[in-house]
Amino acid sequence: MSTNAQHAVVIGAGVAGLATAALLGREGYAVTVLERLDTVGGRAGDEAIDGFRFDTGPSWYLMPDAFDHFFALFGKRTEDLLDLVDLTPAYRLFPEGSEPVDVQSGRAQAQALFESIEPGAGAALGEYLDSAKFTYTIALERFLYTTFAGGVGGVDKQLLLLPKLLAQPLDAYVAKRFTDTRLRQMLTYPAVFLSSHPSRTPSMYHLMSHTDLVQGVQYPQGGFAAVVDALQALARENGAAVRLGADVAAITYEGRRATGVRLVGGEEIPADVVVSCADLHHTETRLLPKEKRTYDEAYFAPRDPGLGTVLVMLGVAGEIPQLAHHNLLFSREWDADFDAVFNAPEPSRPLDASRSIYVSKPSATDPTTAPAGDTNLFVLVPVPAAESVGHGDLYRGEESVAVRAIADAAVAQIAEWCGVVDLEDRIVVRATLGPADFAERYNAWSGGSIGPAHTLRQSAFLRGRNRSRKLNNLLYAGATTLPGVGVPMCLISAENVVKRLRGDRSPGPLEEM
Repeated sequence: MSTNAQHAVVIGAGVAGLATAALLGREGYAVTVLERLDTVGGRAGDEAIDGFRFDTGPSWYLMPDAFDHFFALFGKRTEDLLDLVDLTPAYRLFPEGSEPVDVQSGRAQAQALFESIEPGAGAALGEYLDSAKFTYTIALERFLYTTFAGGVGGVDKQLLLLPKLLAQPLDAYVAKRFTDTRLRQMLTYPAVFLSSHPSRTPSMYHLMSHTDLVQGVQYPQGGFAAVVDALQALARENGAAVRLGADVAAITYEGRRATGVRLVGGEEIPADVVVSCADLHHTETRLLPKEKRTYDEAYFAPRDPGLGTVLVMLGVAGEIPQLAHHNLLFSREWDADFDAVFNAPEPSRPLDASRSIYVSKPSATDPTTAPAGDTNLFVLVPVPAAESVGHGDLYRGEESVAVRAIADAAVAQIAEWCGVVDLEDRIVVRATLGPADFAERYNAWSGGSIGPAHTLRQSAFLRGRNRSRKLNNLLYAGATTLPGVGVPMCLISAENVVKRLRGDRSPGPLEEM
């Protein structure tokens, strides 16, 4: 690389940070990635405990076309970088008080399942999936791979085709088409992937059903740590340097330009471009003075920080055949579950935790996640995005009373609902994380675990800009800016940084190599 190359500093070595570094290196920048922790991956982390290896973040591999496109930008194929396994079933549903339901990927299989549960639902699902595919295609072509630098006009005209999908909430959209509670839950649960309440999520996001029911659910062997490794390799291949233990204290500036960053301890690192992949709230309210903020506290105050979680990592002696790789336990109190997480606490639910939880058993697919013959379980319990819920014990060594109680309740629920009566007695490894851990480790706004909710006012161009209004060469990427939450969105956000720097206002993805 030329010694005259412009220098870019990327804050954060999570998925978005590594992806951004790789793309900027490909563009000819000399890139330095600064990560405050002693490891890369950010929320897509992994931890090994006594022979068990746990992903501590994302676990659903969806939107394979987003991964394929990103890797193709470097002339590579996904299959050359990741060993993907198709999951069958895609997931197992444990409805409270009913028999388990295996949900297979594939349009025909999904329609057959729906028809077997509710006469007429198979045909209704066909129409639903047609609409989901149409909406998904528009999203890819018109408003995911865009910076909205040209404003709403032009870029967003196709959104005018979807007015009802923007105004009508997802739960109402589904309820008009399906009666059975289980079917409604299957189609509205993707709101959780969007860090949002189904009643506040625009029905535009029914496009998510195209990803799991049609495109299918896969698992990268090695977990999402393998995805992080692939991204870090691409970043390094394109000349990026990654510094661990480098905690950014401030973004430095002169006039309307960022000049670099200052680390905790005082070291200053100059840059021609600064890209913060840290939490947007942290970037704006902690790394910049008031006069240089695009988004101040008044901007964030009325907004929804999204979902908090208590994560429970369990190493279990022996096998648990009752569970598939992905498992969803849905309570009858569906609305109350979401209200407990997204609304003010109620005396009747003192733990403020959902009883609709997610359980992953990666050892069903990946033998590296547990000793031979044993089981690895990763449990996600939705809770309010509130630091007051407390810490888990994975990094702190002790857990809050609330986190412990929520974890205990989840273990008991799995044992009862899934028929693993001796589960608690067989646990040999147990570790937890709570919202306070996300706030402390990742500077997550309000302790949210995924990112701001995808409500109407926090979607597409209403989600915010990926460039500062006060510093022309300060850009943002990651789950807390556009286009949104999730690993595929983080990859796309990195691409949008490049488009912003190029002055590219086109709505579609970059051209592949």
